[in-house]
Amino acid sequence: MLQSAVADDVFLALSSATRRQILEQLSVAPATVSQLAAAFEMKLPSFVQHLSLLERSRLVTSTKQGRVRTYEIAPDQFKVAEDWLTERRRLWESRFDQFDDYVKQLKAKESGS
Repeated sequence: MLQSAVADDVFLALSSATRRQILEQLSVAPATVSQLAAAFEMKLPSFVQHLSLLERSRLVTSTKQGRVRTYEIAPDQFKVAEDWLTERRRLWESRFDQFDDYVKQLKAKESGS
């Protein structure tokens, strides 16, 4: 159940185009709040809410030096999404393989009659 809650947090964070853009920006280099916010047309309090959600989901970390807060990407947490997606892909590939086998059996019966 705990792993599910962690995955929920990660996917919630990734569900927003704004937050995905922030993550893309941070994948290049760490950045301050003002550097990150400059690319977006929104009020700073709203933008900081996006950063807070990313930090709660542990996709980013921040440090504060004086009055300046700097964010950087935390790549390990992306594994939660990767693992979930990999499991779904395995499940569907298995189902497609089973379906393919079933169709082959039907065709063999049909041509054998």
